[in-house]
Amino acid sequence: MLKKFFQAFRPEKPSALPDPDAELALGALLVRVAQSDRDYQVEEISLIDRILARLYQHNAIEAAKVRATCERLHAAAPETDTFGKLIRETTGLEERLAALDALWEVVVADGEEKEGELRIVEDARKAMGLSYADSQTARTRAVAKYQN
Repeated sequence: MLKKFFQAFRPEKPSALPDPDAELALGALLVRVAQSDRDYQVEEISLIDRILARLYQHNAIEAAKVRATCERLHAAAPETDTFGKLIRETTGLEERLAALDALWEVVVADGEEKEGELRIVEDARKAMGLSYADSQTARTRAVAKYQN
């Protein structure tokens, strides 16, 4: 009887994580960039939700659910280049450039470009098969977006 009592208070086993697709891989990378400075702010969470909604046509609730899954994927995640390679192998150039734009948006959103964030974006860029020039163009667009 005591055993049943204590089992009632134990958390359920967490559900298995889904196999990442390009959307979940990008979301996990966005979370990874936002959490790289160990200061995961509400503004960053909200930005990730908006990016996921914009890129994948989600409503706010769907985007938040996807982001929550991405947070779990990030926590149990493979290396950054694994996510980048998945994006490269499953999307076209336009989608990869949009993913790079999204990563830069998260980096510049707080007005500071931290070394950890830059390293993640650089690793992702290489794994997605994009050029340094592509990255600088994406960075310029993101900076312009937040200066207005």
